[in-house]
Amino acid sequence: MNRSMSFSGFCSLAVAGLLLMILSGCGVYKLRDISIPQDVKSVKVNFIENRAPYINPQLSPRLTDRLRQKIVTQTRLTQTNNDSADWVINGTVTNYSISTAGLTNGTQATNRLTVTVHIVKVDQVLDKTTEYDVSRPFDFRSDQSITQAEAGLLEDILKSMTDDIFNRLFSDW
Repeated sequence: MNRSMSFSGFCSLAVAGLLLMILSGCGVYKLRDISIPQDVKSVKVNFIENRAPYINPQLSPRLTDRLRQKIVTQTRLTQTNNDSADWVINGTVTNYSISTAGLTNGTQATNRLTVTVHIVKVDQVLDKTTEYDVSRPFDFRSDQSITQAEAGLLEDILKSMTDDIFNRLFSDW
């Protein structure tokens, strides 16, 4: 390897490093497509209420706990119970309903449980409120009762809904 190639390679690395330093100083914290403005330091996640017509008593407390855990472990934000947190997250389960998803020879073959959570993010730093719904279907065999289906689906519901809510809160999509 000659000196000009070594110098050229060094210059390329130096330019790339300089570019990375410049871009990282733009005032936004990013990790795994997570965007959190630098001036946001704390978050309060209120209990996710269940106001759906059908209520699974395990859903709200476990979903609230999972979301809090995910925020603490995957962001730099400090969890607080203080109403003056930089971000205050409110949630409500608005739909928890069952419908027929598929038919075979005119008989019911698959049912679908649809879960919808309405999220409100109050950004007290920017004095801005953002609202959106996160919804996901979960299919189960039609020969199962809702109680049987819930027992088998609850972990998937909690993981999927927590991930979807987290992504809406911390990603720009």
